[in-house]
Amino acid sequence: MTLAQEIPIDVFAHVVTPQFYQKMLAIDAKIPEKASYIQNQALVDFDYRRQHRTIPTRQVISMMNINPEDYVDSEQALALCQSANQELAALVTTHPDQFCGAVAMVPMNNVAGARAIMRDQVKSTTNLLGIQLFTRALGRSIADPEFDGVFKTAAELGLPIWLHPVFDDRKPDNNIVFSWEYELTQAMRELVVGGVFQRYPDLKIIVHHAGAMVPFFAGRINAIMTPGQSADFHKFYVDTAILGNTAALNLTVDYFGTDHVLFGTDAPFGILPVGASSKIAIAIEHLPLSTAEKAQILFSNANQLLALSSNS
Repeated sequence: MTLAQEIPIDVFAHVVTPQFYQKMLAIDAKIPEKASYIQNQALVDFDYRRQHRTIPTRQVISMMNINPEDYVDSEQALALCQSANQELAALVTTHPDQFCGAVAMVPMNNVAGARAIMRDQVKSTTNLLGIQLFTRALGRSIADPEFDGVFKTAAELGLPIWLHPVFDDRKPDNNIVFSWEYELTQAMRELVVGGVFQRYPDLKIIVHHAGAMVPFFAGRINAIMTPGQSADFHKFYVDTAILGNTAALNLTVDYFGTDHVLFGTDAPFGILPVGASSKIAIAIEHLPLSTAEKAQILFSNANQLLALSSNS
């Protein structure tokens, strides 16, 4: 199959599963007011999503950041995550023309439960490819030692971690343009300084938004941090979800390498109604890379990292 014929694999696309959403609304009916982005129709209406897509893609879906640990106790959070993961896996089966895998939720107020989900649910469910974590949980950095067991189990089981940003609620000026990019960058730094790749050298972490600020500030990283820490930044995997911008993507590829960059769009966000897939694909096409290197970014890296060839 040629590059033109192969369907891109979008490793960072979002949904909200219907039953999980209704359960969360029963807990807090004001969720749509607190998170207006949740009202995007394409998050919950998958026929609408199919009808409006600009190019065919095979999406790896993850839940939008409505995290049970922010609303309920540890046992309730565990139960909500388990049932949501069943829904996510079922969506992949029901919509194979759109989805090729899903990323599991884990309750960060129940680290033992999160590890159990990885061992007992993710590893035994073909459609679940890994877990999603956020840059902060329960008011603490995701690099907090309390959460280290999650990274340990992910490394032991060979499960990738998807890293998505959330606002730091201590800050009064959070905004959707820059804050999430800062939070991703800071989380990456804290994970590196905390030694997560030294403890777990085989750990795979996929960072949203093309690695955020890291490629642009590579010189500062090299000048200020230790050589070992600088090297560990290159161990992250990143997507391409920066709404096009070939020059910025070129910087990302130059920093992380073609083997650590995966097509990802943040669908259905960025460009209404269902995302920026076409714009990002065009930006990749314009990169000064070989056909083989573009194929790595668009689908080969995901196939290899996520073992999709045997799952799809």
